[in-house]
Amino acid sequence: MNNETKDKGKKKSHKWLFFFIAVVAIVVGLSWPTNYYLEMPGEAFQVSQFIRSGKKAPNNYYLVTVSETQRPASVLRYLLSYTRKYETRISREELLGDATSSQYEELQNWYMETSQQNAIYYAAKKAGLKPKLNYEGVYVMQVQKHSSFKKKLQIGDTVLGANGHRFKSTEEMLSYFQKKKIGSKVKINVLRNNKPLTFSGKIVKVEGTNKPGIGIQLVEHVKVTTKPELKIDAGAIGGPSAGLMFTLTSYETFTQQDLAKGHKIAGTGTISPKGKVGAIGGVDKKVVAADRAGAEVFFAPTDTSQLKKADSNYQVAKRTAKQIKTKMKIVPVGTFEDALHYLQKHY
Repeated sequence: MNNETKDKGKKKSHKWLFFFIAVVAIVVGLSWPTNYYLEMPGEAFQVSQFIRSGKKAPNNYYLVTVSETQRPASVLRYLLSYTRKYETRISREELLGDATSSQYEELQNWYMETSQQNAIYYAAKKAGLKPKLNYEGVYVMQVQKHSSFKKKLQIGDTVLGANGHRFKSTEEMLSYFQKKKIGSKVKINVLRNNKPLTFSGKIVKVEGTNKPGIGIQLVEHVKVTTKPELKIDAGAIGGPSAGLMFTLTSYETFTQQDLAKGHKIAGTGTISPKGKVGAIGGVDKKVVAADRAGAEVFFAPTDTSQLKKADSNYQVAKRTAKQIKTKMKIVPVGTFEDALHYLQKHY
């Protein structure tokens, strides 16, 4: 009997051990990080809080963000995202490409800065002022794999010139490199953390264009000065998608008009120095966030330069608005003037 009792006790303890191991395995498995980040509706921020000017900024305009997990989602979090309608899974490769997390953040900061400069420039010009656009070079956004500068240039470097020649515009820089022969040597001048550097390399075929160049993706680095002075500081918010809302707020600050008449206006879209509004990502999530914040109007880009017409921000925003049954009006915009005319006509 004693032996039987011992055997039963051992079997019982073994069962509990196996059960414990199984529970631990499940917990560890569900906590294990995947290769996916999650994107979901973010927040709506009053743009006026980011404006620095001697004139009063209007408080009716809101930029809208997409919230993004800082780390890859766990298996459990990844699975739960399928039960939440406006959460999207995005692979590390799709989100970061060849960049590290810190490089990606820096990239978003450069996009934000460019967006702010374009907004101030166009708003001042539209307001009848004479803004000065000071060209400072081009930001390095990505170094292509076959570039001879792959292990030399870093994201955020500013290319100033080449072979002792200082460029005065991005067009001049591209033209200069495109006149060179593939394989020819070139020495470029760079600014990194306010420190001048020089790197030597060769001219290569640029991916996407097959034209001669140094093999980088770039965005123009400019600084705008206006009278009266106006600056934008959005803090930790990155990316270029607040361009339109920055422009509207800056324009009304310069002119001191009351365009929105107390109505709560949200929207999204990049802005070019010529006032064109460009498409952005995550517009469905931004519509949800704007609705939660109580916005009455949401400006959505109609730009289809890189999208099918059915997938334009405006069309996606309309479908999302219908799904969430919001009273918020979705307004199509292709240019800054489209948004301005809507406000003038309705308010």
